[in-house]
Amino acid sequence: MPTYGERTIAFERGEGLYLFDTEGRRYLDFGAGIAVVALGHAHPHLVKALQEQAAKLWHCSNLYRIPGQEKAGERLVANTFADTVFFCNSGAEAIECGIKMVRKHYDHVGQPERYRVMTIEGAFHGRTLATLSAGKQEKVIKGFEPLVEGFDQVPFGNLNALKGAITAETGAILLEPVQGESGVKPMDLDYIRAVRDVCDEFGLLMFLDEIQCGMGRTGKLFAHEWAGVKPDIVASAKGLGGGFPVGACLATEKAAAGMIAGSHGSTFGGNPLAVAAINAVLDVMLQDGFLPQVEKMGKLLRDKLETVAARHPKVLAGVRGAGLMLGLRCVVPNGDVVAALQRNGMLTVPAGDNIVRLLPPLVLEPQHVEEAIGILDRTCMELAAA
Repeated sequence: MPTYGERTIAFERGEGLYLFDTEGRRYLDFGAGIAVVALGHAHPHLVKALQEQAAKLWHCSNLYRIPGQEKAGERLVANTFADTVFFCNSGAEAIECGIKMVRKHYDHVGQPERYRVMTIEGAFHGRTLATLSAGKQEKVIKGFEPLVEGFDQVPFGNLNALKGAITAETGAILLEPVQGESGVKPMDLDYIRAVRDVCDEFGLLMFLDEIQCGMGRTGKLFAHEWAGVKPDIVASAKGLGGGFPVGACLATEKAAAGMIAGSHGSTFGGNPLAVAAINAVLDVMLQDGFLPQVEKMGKLLRDKLETVAARHPKVLAGVRGAGLMLGLRCVVPNGDVVAALQRNGMLTVPAGDNIVRLLPPLVLEPQHVEEAIGILDRTCMELAAA
């Protein structure tokens, strides 16, 4: 189906931060498959883990115990707020699991009327009917009405509006600590803390979408850790499998109390291949020094990007984001910048609000930063002269 529009290049292999197309040209990958290839392409440890597992067992379904899944769940619990984890295949499925969990939680505690989920303007939570209904972005929902009922939305960062929109039917507040699709917009840490307080005050579940901003992207395993809060539910995917399609819904025991045997399931979720990928990613990300290095490289990249933006005000208006989830605010159309960077050998991702997203693999090193800045500087000179 022509749902992706025209595509002009095809890649046949990758190595670290580089992709090589079918013509043999090398590209510096600052898109990482939209924040998915967190450890770079063909990471030796991930390749070895998948090859070894593929030679043993691909799939057996959740009718049976899967030791690798138990191991991955235990490691996620040990390193996060969570007490329990459900494994699935994508970010949208992780959000769907969380939405179902909210409803099941309140049904379990005798308050089935509290089924509504509040979201934030600019949100993107996926493309299933429920997740696009939660996000409510016009470009995503157009033509798919009627939307799934049960979602309310309030302005970005407006705590008074959020509190004023709570009703007797509200069960949870769902937000992205850093909005990605709408333009790499980090939420103020004080706002995130205040939302936690509001949830406590009104007896609501705090539900976070960390599909894009989680798994080390901001320099901590999950972005909410910067605010020092403990959520009730977190959806994870993208970088969780390092490129293998996986998702996970993490939760506290209290939030997940209604999720009993038979209440949810997945044929493929958490199968032996998938959890081999997850465990291999965790092997790397949980090593001492890995996340501090991501934070360090994020600061280096941002500093240099701000210098380039200041040098080319006819093309760029500034930089925003967190860690290695950064956005270039464009003066010219962002599509022109993405296309020009691609012609010059660097891959990026467009976003809303005329933003170009920079989402390099988390194994970024200073020489990659210098290469990216050189390409960006040259590209801005070309666009300014056009």
